[in-house]
Amino acid sequence: MRTLLTVTVAGWLIAVASATALAQSYPDRPIRAIVPFPAGGVADAVARIVGQKLGDRLGQSVVIENRTGASGTLGAAIVAKAAPDGYTLLMTTGDFVTMRSILPPLSFDPDRELIPITMLAVAPSILVANASSGMNSVKDIVDAARARPGAIAYASPGVGTTNHLAVEGMAIEGGIKLLHIPYRGGAPAAAAVAAGDVPIGTIAPSAGEGLIQTGKMKVVALMTRQRPSFAPNWPTLADAGMDIDAALWVGLFAPAGTPVAIVNRLDTQASSLLHAPETQRLLNLVGTDPSALSQAAFVQRIKSDAARYARIIQRIGLHGPQQ
Repeated sequence: MRTLLTVTVAGWLIAVASATALAQSYPDRPIRAIVPFPAGGVADAVARIVGQKLGDRLGQSVVIENRTGASGTLGAAIVAKAAPDGYTLLMTTGDFVTMRSILPPLSFDPDRELIPITMLAVAPSILVANASSGMNSVKDIVDAARARPGAIAYASPGVGTTNHLAVEGMAIEGGIKLLHIPYRGGAPAAAAVAAGDVPIGTIAPSAGEGLIQTGKMKVVALMTRQRPSFAPNWPTLADAGMDIDAALWVGLFAPAGTPVAIVNRLDTQASSLLHAPETQRLLNLVGTDPSALSQAAFVQRIKSDAARYARIIQRIGLHGPQQ
């Protein structure tokens, strides 16, 4: 028994020493971080800021690679199938927790093949209106939709995005029906609202910043309960009596099987850099607030978001093409 105990303890000590050595030696070459959306969007902007700061802390460059397609799931699949060694990571938005329920069957299982590491930043969805639309408040939109059910159109970055589902949640609470016009991203959706092609829309702040500043488009309401630090005076849907919380998060993921020591090192370094004033300033400039939600809390956030949006999807009868 004494011999067995000695062997067991020795084995445990070797395992701890090996894990410590792995964490200390990682990384010894550049890291590839895949963003499954085009350059210029929220995920890309956050990834480039965090990637540079993370690389500085780790002593190796973090190379951002945009791999677009299949509503962001193509790039996620590449990471899910990559070697679990910490050298291929994913930086993506929360849309993938809603998209998979309405897309054709994925080539990977996000729950089993990706490890959430850290929630990096949060961008509030905003409800915007064309400057000449006459819709200056949530009440104006609700009144117009009640007068003309299904005739008031709104733009979103795409079917199944958090922006789309947030407006549908608002419509459910308001007892109204709106006409959804999906676009290929936030920037085209914002441009459509500014041009008057669609009277209202829902986007991330960064997608419509210039159009808001030039007066072509106005913010009707934040679609989150909490006001971001960079826009403390914008009204919220809560002010109109609606319980909607549609924040678009950007998170860091690794392939399943990545050593715990590496995951912990990435979590620690990412969380630490998000508390730095300079990182916070840069993230605010692209319309996001740093999150620094560590792994356990991030996993719980993903689960709660998935359940909440699943209820909206079921309520509005949104189905994927496979159905």
